[in-house]
Amino acid sequence: MKKRIVSVELLRIISMMMVVMLHYLSKGELLKSLIGEVDINGYIAWGLESFCIVAVNVYMLISGYFLVESKFRPGRLVELICQVLFYAVGVTIVLILAGMLSPGALDIYQLIQYVFPIQMEHYWFASAYVGMYLFAPILAAGVKNMEKRQLQFTIGLLLLFYSVMKTIAPVQLTLDEKGYDAIWFMCVFLVAAYIRLYGIPVFDSVRKGMVFYVVFVVFIFGWSMVLRWICLSTGLIKGVVQGAYHYNHVLNLLAAMALFCGFIHWNIPQEGRAAKFICKIAPYTFGVYLLHEHIEIRWLWPVWCGADVAESPLMMVVRALVSVVLVFVVGILVDMLRGMIFGLVRKYWGKLFGKARK
Repeated sequence: MKKRIVSVELLRIISMMMVVMLHYLSKGELLKSLIGEVDINGYIAWGLESFCIVAVNVYMLISGYFLVESKFRPGRLVELICQVLFYAVGVTIVLILAGMLSPGALDIYQLIQYVFPIQMEHYWFASAYVGMYLFAPILAAGVKNMEKRQLQFTIGLLLLFYSVMKTIAPVQLTLDEKGYDAIWFMCVFLVAAYIRLYGIPVFDSVRKGMVFYVVFVVFIFGWSMVLRWICLSTGLIKGVVQGAYHYNHVLNLLAAMALFCGFIHWNIPQEGRAAKFICKIAPYTFGVYLLHEHIEIRWLWPVWCGADVAESPLMMVVRALVSVVLVFVVGILVDMLRGMIFGLVRKYWGKLFGKARK
């Protein structure tokens, strides 16, 4: 088995489950607007959102943590793009064959979304990630040629401009993309690089990381409820009430950093069935995202799972957790199949290439 940090691979799995939960809550329309009426189920949904909203930043911290010490691999980028294409085109074909999508109903814009998923932001995360990945070798080289204080100053300025200012602004800033862009991913990359090289003393143990993660999650929820109260009382700041749930909000980033540091300090032995199982399925987690977030089914699967069913708070939470596990398992199995297909293509392509070269 390829040597991996088991705790980080476990965090990768947990993060993807969090992503599925985020999409279940949002696409299932369980997150009622905080500037309107919210019932008990709505508050519980926002509580779940608070715990899971760190997922994207955590996923990027994991990537940056390893990429800063890795050589740039064009083949990895090509494989990533092929994986995105596999789902963008493949799921569409399956839906057409199943009679769930009519070819005649597709216009040229939709077809381009399938064929050029990166450029058309079929999957916004994949588009932003590819942009970051292209700059990763430049960022890594810059980090390694900077002194610690220089890196601190650079990261500080970037976070001030892209995170702190939006956090304290009473209105949404025009340049604020809420963290849905490659620039924010580059900022998180640099934070991860700093953690890899120097660490963060305040999060230097499993216990500290987990405690601070919970504290920041509570702050995210509490901060949002305070802004909700101010908005409902004054009619002001409507555009920033839900700002703590943006990926580039300071509290979101701090919570993600705390959780990430907690896991990297968790020494899970590589021996044992559990560790092997974790390391076996972790590489397929990205496929879970690509499957359930396909543009033609992203709004359907939460309904299939019953997100629109009115029920008690306890049953709502149970249904949400069961749905997340179900979607995750299906996604892992499908991506394992995709991995087998890619393996066969690499195998026979290599043989054909070798023959052609001879």
